[in-house]
Amino acid sequence: MDVLFNSINVRDLLSSHDLDESSPLSAPDLRLLIDRLQFQSLQIKSKVQAYLLSHHADFSELFSRCSESASRCEQISDSVSNLLALISDHPIDAEIRVAVSEIEKTMKELKAKRELLDLVKVIVELSERLKSVQEDLKNGRLISAAEAVRDLKKAVGTVAEEREPVVYGLLRKEWAECFEEIQGMLVKFMENAVRFEREPNKVRVKLRLSVDGTHEIELRTILEAMDVVGILDYGLAKVADLMVKHVIAPAVNCGSPISFTEELIQDSDQMTEMILKTVSCEPKLEKDDAEIIYSRIIMIIKFFYKSICFQNGSWMRCFGRLTWPRIAEIIISNFLSKVVPDDASKLADFQKIIKCTSEFEIVLKEMMFISASDNKDERLSNFAENVEVHFASRKKTEILAKARNFLLQCDFAVPQEYTRTSPKLKYGGENSSDHVVDLLFLSERCVVSEAASQLMALVHRTLQDVCLSSVKVALEFYHATRDAILLYEAVIPVKLERQLNGINQVAVLIHNDCLYLSQEILGLAFEYRSEFPSAIREHAVFLDMAPRFHLMAEQVLQRQIQLVIFNLKEAIDGADGFQNTHQMQKFESAKFSIDQVVFILEKVHIIWEPVLPPSTYKRSMSMVLESVFSRMTKDILLLDDLAAEETLQLQRLIHLMLESLSSLLESLIVVNQKGTSQEGFAHPLDDLIPSLRKTRKVADLLDMPLKSITTAWESGELISCGFTLSEMEDFIKAIFADSPLRKECLWRIESANF
Repeated sequence: MDVLFNSINVRDLLSSHDLDESSPLSAPDLRLLIDRLQFQSLQIKSKVQAYLLSHHADFSELFSRCSESASRCEQISDSVSNLLALISDHPIDAEIRVAVSEIEKTMKELKAKRELLDLVKVIVELSERLKSVQEDLKNGRLISAAEAVRDLKKAVGTVAEEREPVVYGLLRKEWAECFEEIQGMLVKFMENAVRFEREPNKVRVKLRLSVDGTHEIELRTILEAMDVVGILDYGLAKVADLMVKHVIAPAVNCGSPISFTEELIQDSDQMTEMILKTVSCEPKLEKDDAEIIYSRIIMIIKFFYKSICFQNGSWMRCFGRLTWPRIAEIIISNFLSKVVPDDASKLADFQKIIKCTSEFEIVLKEMMFISASDNKDERLSNFAENVEVHFASRKKTEILAKARNFLLQCDFAVPQEYTRTSPKLKYGGENSSDHVVDLLFLSERCVVSEAASQLMALVHRTLQDVCLSSVKVALEFYHATRDAILLYEAVIPVKLERQLNGINQVAVLIHNDCLYLSQEILGLAFEYRSEFPSAIREHAVFLDMAPRFHLMAEQVLQRQIQLVIFNLKEAIDGADGFQNTHQMQKFESAKFSIDQVVFILEKVHIIWEPVLPPSTYKRSMSMVLESVFSRMTKDILLLDDLAAEETLQLQRLIHLMLESLSSLLESLIVVNQKGTSQEGFAHPLDDLIPSLRKTRKVADLLDMPLKSITTAWESGELISCGFTLSEMEDFIKAIFADSPLRKECLWRIESANF
């Protein structure tokens, strides 16, 4: 049968094989091809027939199976048709569905009833157990009642959940009532078991007791019940508080001559009470007698360890957590902090106390009163071992307190001898007063407040201690000196705010203080740094504070200068620009303004010169005078159309002011403490106050001929005095009437080449 499945190549049936595939076949070739195809077809048919005959049995079996399958399909189709007809006539599926639904509903109801029944059983059981708790309490079975309360807490919970049965809330409420009842009963037992009697001073512990007619119960049973319920901390809290207040505190008090004794009371060979008595028998303690204090406390704690905790480690640990923080605080505040040495040389004597403290805590660890693994419980040892820090901390507090007192108690009043010009200060004479100090890097002296001198004396003493102290102490002292200096910056501007907003010697004194402090701060590193302990030598820095105080000094001084200039401006404003001074009323008004200016300047001179350093006084007063002369000159040069009499009156006013200020101007020539004038300067005041020369020249110009004014301009004299071209033109136009000469002079002035 392979011939049926293989393709027939037509060209293989032709006689010639060299024909081109694209060339058409000839008629003979076509006839030959047809004949051969017919022959080939006959061969195929004969092969097919032979194949069928040889497999006749197989084909017969195949056809019979197909016939059987077809008949079965017809039978199934008939059966399905009959079933469908039966279902359509009788809807049994609906009945089945209803039956199934009813069964499911019945099963759910049965399950719910079973769950409800189980819930009722649980509720009944819990209710019975709650009732049994009350019965146990009445019969004195505290342990059983405590275990029941503990177990019921897990069963009913403590927090309401969503969609829980209401009865659970009722059970929880009933459990809470049982818990409060047993808690109240146990606490009442403890209050009756441990009594602190003030007169006489004793602690009475009953080992067997009954309350309100209940059965006699052992104290150990009460503690076990509290431990089971989980209220041991609560039950022992009051006992712990009273023990610390009435027993520990007197024992730590260094002035209490007391000791403690134990007493046991038995009844029928059974111990019923233990008593700790306070006996006044010891002499008054010395401050460093640590052994006696620690032995007292150990005896007290051992008493409670045996009588209340019954040598139970977990109970003792609970009792320790309640009392140890307060006991440690009392020991530190009432004893250890008071025996911290006041002098660095006595630090070595404190080692005995450190040793006793360490041994004391070891005993407490053995009784499990404090934790053996938690270093936080070693409060006393940590404090004692850091005694250097505590010593330094105390000294730092003292240093800052002294610095603060210096600043707050000082009235910043200038001594009487410095309320007027002081020859000693001005000319650099010897002066032993603490108010006069040397400025290290300015080669000058100035008056400072008592607060500043005391503050720096304190700083120097502290830094001397830094050089002799250990690293820890030195570091604290170093920070103390910085903080003490910075207190001035924090306190004084607030304390003396009103004085800083006015013109007075207090503000000048504050300027001097800040300048003095900045200079001293610059010198601290050079003076002490090499002697500091090597560990802090690189970290001890003071230079960062010096600019702050220098800036503060400059700000205070500039505020004073601006206040003076503002007052002078208001006084000059009263002259109304020096207009119409040829009128008597206007002249008197201008003269009054000048008198006010002179009065203000004299007042400032009296305030500043005795106190300020000479160079600062010279600079500040020069700025003030410059503002006065420049303003007066500007106002006069702005006048237009001046009458001849008016120019003479203006000249008179200028001479009057210069004459009134002559003594003040002469004081500016002194530039150092020795009072020597500068050599080589013909006009030192002109260099200090540029507008002074211009003012004097204005006075000369007011009665100078026009040609002389022109000549002075062409020579450059007026330019050197600070006059400008526009000022000279306006000045000439204001004084001289329009004329060919004025035009010529103005042309010459404009044409002058400088």
